[in-house]
Amino acid sequence: DGEIGEDHEPESHLIPIACQAALGRRAPFEIYGTDYPTPDGTAIRDYVHVADLAAAHLAALDDLLAGGASGAFNLGTGVGHSVASVIQAVEAAAGRSVPVRHAARRPGDSAVLVADPSAARRRLGWTPRIPGIEAIVASAWRWHVKRHGPPL
Repeated sequence: DGEIGEDHEPESHLIPIACQAALGRRAPFEIYGTDYPTPDGTAIRDYVHVADLAAAHLAALDDLLAGGASGAFNLGTGVGHSVASVIQAVEAAAGRSVPVRHAARRPGDSAVLVADPSAARRRLGWTPRIPGIEAIVASAWRWHVKRHGPPL
């Protein structure tokens, strides 16, 4: 609903950086590597909405209060999205292009990183309710427009 969002310095997360670039509030978005062994050559990651992360943490607290043991869980959708597809989702939400600059891969970056949330589903009964990248990005876009104003 545009009421909460991510804002910290320095910003290091893809979706906020892409939103800020689309708003004209920062330099072009840098895509680090276009030669990964993925369908479009860009890295693939799992993106989860902050509201789903909060719900998972509440479920973990409920589990602990009910006597459950501490545990570690992968929280994500279990579905990966490429950097290029996230940029496309930002462009769709914004109704304008994201200025992009291609750069070399960063040392140590993996081609694909996707969470396996099955343990959180089994133990906590948690599954993400906002699994689509389009909905995640649209939510972030609304917040950035509200926080930073319309595109320049």
